[in-house]
Parts: sequence; structure tokens; C-alpha cells
Amino acid sequence: MPPTSSSARAGLRLGDFTTDKRVVLLMGLAIPVGLASVAAAWALLRLIALCTNLAYHHQFSFADMPITTEKLGLASVAIPVVGCLIIGLMARYGSEKIRGHGIPEAMEAILIGKSRIQPKVAVLKPVSSAISIGTGGPFGAEGPIIMTGGAIGSLLAQTIHLDDGERKTLLVAGAAAGMTAIFSTPLAAVLLAVELLLFEWKPRSFLPVAMAALVAAAARAFVLDAGPIFAYSGSLPFTPAHLLACAAIGVLAGLGSGVLTSMVYAAEDLFEKLPVHWMWWPAFGGLAIGIGGLIEPAALGVGYDNIRHLLAGDLAFQAVLLLLVVKVVIWSVALGSGTSGGVLAPLLIFGGALGALATPLLPQADTGFWALLGMAAMMGGTMRAPLTATLFAVELTGNMGALLPVLSACVFAYGVTVLLLKRSILTEKIARRGHHISREYRVDPFDLLRASQVMTSPVETLPADWTVAQAIAHFTTAQPVHTSYPVLDAQGKVVGEVTRADTLAWAIDDEQGGRTLGEALQGRELVYGHPEELASQIADRMALSGAGRLPILDRANGRLVGIVGRKDLFRSRARRLREESQRTAYFRRKPAVDGPVGEPVGGPAGGPTSGSAGG
Repeated sequence: MPPTSSSARAGLRLGDFTTDKRVVLLMGLAIPVGLASVAAAWALLRLIALCTNLAYHHQFSFADMPITTEKLGLASVAIPVVGCLIIGLMARYGSEKIRGHGIPEAMEAILIGKSRIQPKVAVLKPVSSAISIGTGGPFGAEGPIIMTGGAIGSLLAQTIHLDDGERKTLLVAGAAAGMTAIFSTPLAAVLLAVELLLFEWKPRSFLPVAMAALVAAAARAFVLDAGPIFAYSGSLPFTPAHLLACAAIGVLAGLGSGVLTSMVYAAEDLFEKLPVHWMWWPAFGGLAIGIGGLIEPAALGVGYDNIRHLLAGDLAFQAVLLLLVVKVVIWSVALGSGTSGGVLAPLLIFGGALGALATPLLPQADTGFWALLGMAAMMGGTMRAPLTATLFAVELTGNMGALLPVLSACVFAYGVTVLLLKRSILTEKIARRGHHISREYRVDPFDLLRASQVMTSPVETLPADWTVAQAIAHFTTAQPVHTSYPVLDAQGKVVGEVTRADTLAWAIDDEQGGRTLGEALQGRELVYGHPEELASQIADRMALSGAGRLPILDRANGRLVGIVGRKDLFRSRARRLREESQRTAYFRRKPAVDGPVGEPVGGPAGGPTSGSAGG
């Protein structure tokens, strides 16, 4: 039997998960990441307050004060213009990564950038966002802190010997901790990581992310207000009529999500056509913000007070409509211009306003309840994260009784956007940079098959006592040959594998012709597999070794029992694709047909028409 190679020993013990003890190290590293993310969130909120007070109240103060409750003067239009101009300069001469709303940039770093974020991004992103929001930008703080928390995790990971997957885990752990620190929603933060950022479901990633969120939740109470930030105790009787109303809110929010996404990227397309450098685009976005502030000052800034008013139901119909229209316009234009700021808080306002406007047409519920459902549904549909949005709404309000109605609205909003839009507001940004992202998680079909189920047997082999000249003649014959062959000794044991490339190299070396294959292959490591191993392990081994065909050896006696080639793997994958695409009604009564027994209706044997209901 050939000596056991490291590649053959890998994965001999199969289980539900592949996680090893290194997850303990990652969980330990997640603790300082969580603490640092809370500190960054506190600093960001204080910096936003300082910028707001300097810009609108002309005070050097870190106190939380609203932008204004009164009409602004004409001179206030210049405030967001100046703020956005500063951001454009920071992006041009600092880092272009600070443009946008944070989450797409984090996703791009994970998928394309090997989870590496530059230190300057960790500094410039929160500063630029504080300037943007503090000078009236209609954005949220969650996107910037997700990017900043992710940068903290990434920077720590880059100081330690970690692989790409482990760096990703710490990046996402920082992002989840940052979101927890801003909103006090650890469960939703963990689900956000699962639905949007991790692109996998493994204990290796889940446990450290959960640890960072829990640490952030515990530490947050020492620096920020404890408890739900939008406490709300309203309820709704969950009857069939109310379920239909929840579905209606979800559909409305889903359609609204499509409108918002289209408006943002339509604005971006318009900016692309401007004959000026992109550095100046945020200033034009700032002009739109300033004009919007003249019309409705409440549309400026993060707008947490607007969320509280919508839940309390103390805004008149006209006030809600004006807030919705103005904020949607200035938000989409400013975001399309490439300034810095988050989307989550604005989505809550947009959805809450839709829910409030639809309230007179819906069944009786506690004041503000339909606004709450609109908030969650708009977030779930626009971000394509229905579970995150559901728990987010529950944790934000501390209202567990709202769970089922909120879930209903989020599910329908998610369904509408999935059917109507190819990409979300987050992934469209990445797609425009030339990258494709699939948001569907599924089990690898090769993880469900053993090597014995895909291998070819019996196997064509070459004897070890053949000379190199005979092997060259075999590969250069006019008869069809394989690209490689296992080589067996007199006892029937595999001693190596000879490929067409080997014979081409030997053919130009006259001294090789008299050697036997056993001698020519001596010292070369044999890469092989075993029948009970998963097809995915075999495919990974082939990819790492560059082998086109892998011999399969019996573990007990080392004898050759089969071989797996690329065609075998492709054949099994094609079979799974056919299983998922061919529709069959097994309990449908077959109509009587003339012809051979068992021939499918609508086509010859082996070739049913697409969509036929064979049995």
C-alpha cells in the first residue's frame, strides 16, 4: 500500500462540521474586537453630535441636539454642500473606500479583498460619515460603524497568522459588534452577519461573531443608554384579516424597496454623465440636501426622532407625506453622488412613513403598529434580509409580541423584491464594479456523494515493468487514450501515475527510454483517495494537486478499486442539475397511451419534453 500522504489523511473523520479548536482562538480574539467596536461606535456618535453642533448651532459641544425644529434660512443650504465637498476631498486624497454606505464595501472586502481593510479606512470612514450626517446628510450611523467595526477586526486579524476565512470571521465580528453598539440589537447583528456578510454557515464563523456581539451588548451599557432605543409596546390581534393586512404592508414595502433602489442608481447614473471629476459629485448631492432642508428640516440628519414620532403616531398625514417625499429624494440623490452614510435608519423612516400613510386603510391596531411593520418590511425587502429585519424591529422596540406580524410583513416584502429585482441596493453597488455575488446558500452536491458513487470501475492501468519507450508508444498511438493511467506493480499495488505530459517530457530525453515506469516514477508522491471519502474531498484534492484523474484505493489492502476523473465529477453534477430542473408529478394519474410500456408521454424514451408530468 502506498505511504499515506497528508492529502489522503485530510478529512478521514467525517462529521456535521469541519470546525476545529482554532475556533476557540477566534472567539478569544472576538472579545477585544467587540470592545473596540463599542468604543468606535461611541466615538462616532459623539463626533456626529459635534459636527451637528458646529454646523447648525455654532457650538463646540458633544451634546445630542437636533438640527432644528424650525425652518432654516437660505444660508443653511451651504452647510451640507461644504460638508459633502470635504468628503469628496477626503475620498480623492485619502481613500475612495469611504464613499458609499459601508455594507457593500464590507462585502467587497470579504469577497474580493481577502478581508483586508486598510488602517486609513478605519479612521477616514467614521470621520467622513460624521461630517456627512452632522452637516445634514439624511443617513444612518450603522453603515459607517459596520465598516469601521469590520476594519477593526480586519486590522487585528492582519497582525496574526490567520487564513482568509479566519480574517473574514474577525472582520464580520467587528461589523456585528458595531451594529450592536449603535442599536443594542445583538441578535439582529448576528443574523445580519449570517444573511449578508459571512457567505457561509459554519461554527468557525458563527461562534466568534456571536461572541463579539455579546461582548458589545454587555459593554454598551457602560457608555450608551441601556435598553431598546425605540421602546414601543403596541400590539395587534393576529387574525386572518390582520395577516392579510400584514401581507399588504409587506407588498407595499417591497414595491417601495424597488422604487428606492431604482432612484439611488438612477441618480448615480446621472452623476456618471457629469463632465466633472467624481470628487465634486458629493457637493451636488449636498446641494440637494440643503434645498430639501429648506422644504422639510426634519428630513435632515439621522432622524431617530422621526422614528419615535412615527411609532407614537403624533404626525399628521400631510407631515408624514412631506417627510417621506423630501427624505426619499435627498437621500437617493446624496447616496447616488457617492457621499458617506448608512441606509438602515433612512429605510426605517421610509417604511414607517408608508405604514403610517396606509394606516387608515388597514384593520384596527394600536397606534404606530402599522408604521412599525412598514419599518421592518422596508428594511427586510431592501436589504434582502428578512430574518435580520424581523429581529431588528423586535429588539429595537423591546416588543416580543410584534414578532409574528413583523415576520409576516418582512416575508412578503422579501418575496416581492426577490421576484422583481435581480439585485439588492447593496449588491447592485458591487455588481457595478464588475463583481457577481450569489446570496443563495446551499449544500455542495459533492458533499452528499461518496467517491465510490462517482468513480469509474474497472480501471485501465499500465504495468510497472513497462519501459518508458513502451509508455511513449502507448500515448502516441492512433487509438483513443486517457490523459493518465495508474501504474501497478507485480502485486497489483499502485506505485504511481503516468500522464501524457510525462511521456512528452521523456520523449525528448533519449536516456529515459530504457527505464521502467516503476523506476521513472520512484520518489514521486502519489495523490489518491478512498471509496468512503466524499466527492468534495476528492475534487479538492484534484484541484490542489492539479491531477486530472485520482486513483481510488481500498483502505484495507491498498488495491485499486476505481478512478475519479473530471468527467465523473461533471457527470454527477449534471445529474443533480437535472434533478432540480425536471418537474415530475408522481401521484398524477397517467393517461392511457399507445406504444411501449414506460415510454414517457410527449416524447421518445429518455427525452421527455420540458415541464412534462411523467410518473
